[in-house]
Amino acid sequence: MNKFYITAAIPYVNAKPHIGHALELVEADTVARYHKLLGDDTLLLSGGDENALKNVQAAEKAGQPIQEFIDENNQKFIELTHKLGCNYDIWQKGSDQKTHFPSSQKLWGLCEKDIYKKKYKGLYCVGCETFYEKEELNENGECFEHPGKKLDEVEEENYFFSLKKYQDDLIQLIDSDTLEIVPNERKNEVLSFLKSGLQDISISRSNERAKNWGVPVPNDSTQRQYVWFDALNVYQSGIGFGWDEEKYDKWWPADLHVIGKGIIRFHAVYWPAFLLSAELKLPKKLFVHGYYTVNGQKMSKTIGNVYDPVPLLEKYGADPLRYYCLAKTPPFMDGDFSEEKFVEAYNSDLANGLGNLIARVAKLAERVDTRYSVFSIQYSSDNFKDIRSSLNEFRFDEALKTIWGWISQLDQMIEKDQPWKLEGKDLEKVLAGYRENILKMATALQPFLPQTAEKVLKQYGGSTVKSEPPLFPRTK
Repeated sequence: MNKFYITAAIPYVNAKPHIGHALELVEADTVARYHKLLGDDTLLLSGGDENALKNVQAAEKAGQPIQEFIDENNQKFIELTHKLGCNYDIWQKGSDQKTHFPSSQKLWGLCEKDIYKKKYKGLYCVGCETFYEKEELNENGECFEHPGKKLDEVEEENYFFSLKKYQDDLIQLIDSDTLEIVPNERKNEVLSFLKSGLQDISISRSNERAKNWGVPVPNDSTQRQYVWFDALNVYQSGIGFGWDEEKYDKWWPADLHVIGKGIIRFHAVYWPAFLLSAELKLPKKLFVHGYYTVNGQKMSKTIGNVYDPVPLLEKYGADPLRYYCLAKTPPFMDGDFSEEKFVEAYNSDLANGLGNLIARVAKLAERVDTRYSVFSIQYSSDNFKDIRSSLNEFRFDEALKTIWGWISQLDQMIEKDQPWKLEGKDLEKVLAGYRENILKMATALQPFLPQTAEKVLKQYGGSTVKSEPPLFPRTK
């Protein structure tokens, strides 16, 4: 049994989740479900990035104690995973003092030969939780990820990590796909950044600037670990690094990190450099997805278009939104979300497409008294060769296009056969073929639309087929 350890990026918990978080949570869950269907011993992890300065500032603005504030928001993310039908095995909190703190202090100790202290002055983006050089900013001197927000000019004595020492090693690892980055454009982006020359990076903050929040630096009571040093370590602390070595040895290294394009530098440069320094194993692969715009515009609190997916999930359930995220969103580029487009996809593809087909055949099946044999197909069978090929490359949209092609073919077969004109054995024969096709579709849908797949497999996989309430009632 192969092991497969997959992570989704850990969200900042300075605010409640939005539609972009739903996209990544669903993508990672789909990959995990796929590997479970292949028979891999699979573990899916995410968690709360809780030690960021932006969390502290948001808690102050809300007039709440920091721990109370982040616990409340962290719980909203966990609830979102449930509403999306996602099965996260571990949700690791960055503020967990029993597991995450000692784990991150152990990582610091292992990297100590590459850590030194110096005074520093630089431009700090609180949104990204990182320092930027002037040439990395836009023409207005702002971060590209957070335009319109002025950077903080910070001067203090910090601990630094000797990042440039690992420049050549990182180039070789990424160039050779030892650390694989998908898609290729993102790999080239990272290589270009590496070849432009690395600078050593700050990995701590003063207690004063950190507001005494975060993982303490070992043997220095005046400093806290810089958010990315401890945050990236959630991928290790959640599986036992520093507190359960047997569990850690079983699961590490990560087989896949699922991340958004805005945090690629931290995952493809900083993280492997820390691990090289600590002489720990590197993750095997990064899948880098794009962002969601909403109604064609970048999500922004200023514009007021930060889209909360929870009301939509409460109205329609998990699978329709999972379908939109996976079928209507390009996996490697930015996608656009709008309720209008969501409803259009729901009615055309789910209500009129899959749902109508399932209901139509079940109605026909009630006309015959057939006892069917139990029917099942393995995900490793030739039936799903194209689906597996698409999923291995994270092309969720292509996989679902293949399945919806099968739906269209079966609809055409039904129109050609005209089963409503048939009786007895003739009707039984065509229905047996329809049932087999529907069970193949439902099996293929398991990683993508798990609740729908389970309903259809139950409805069609037994000895009889009966009509059930519509899977996707039409909506306006």
